[in-house]
Amino acid sequence: MQTAVAITTFSQSEKIKGGLIWASQAVELYKALPETDKPGAEKIIKTFVDMVGSEILICKKSAPNELWLEVEKCINTAMVMINSGVAHEAGYHLTQALTQVTTIGQRSMTILKDNGLL
Repeated sequence: MQTAVAITTFSQSEKIKGGLIWASQAVELYKALPETDKPGAEKIIKTFVDMVGSEILICKKSAPNELWLEVEKCINTAMVMINSGVAHEAGYHLTQALTQVTTIGQRSMTILKDNGLL
């Protein structure tokens, strides 16, 4: 991986990790809401997950890595859970995506450290 790609990958992975954490926390809050509030919460969660999915599409082009495909699959599965009325089940898939994104970021950070840039 070239240095410029490693920088982009590291930066994008950090942004996506933040989005995934926000979405995961929203799912956890969703579980405790009264039924009357859940439809609104689902819309917010769907928006978070959709925004993260859009960022992943950008990353696949600007910071290529084979793991982005796995992240995308996890995000898609989370979205299916949300659209199917079981948003509380999306948390697992968001956590799986977070694990993959963390791995991507760690790999790029190692390259940057090895080059004395971090």
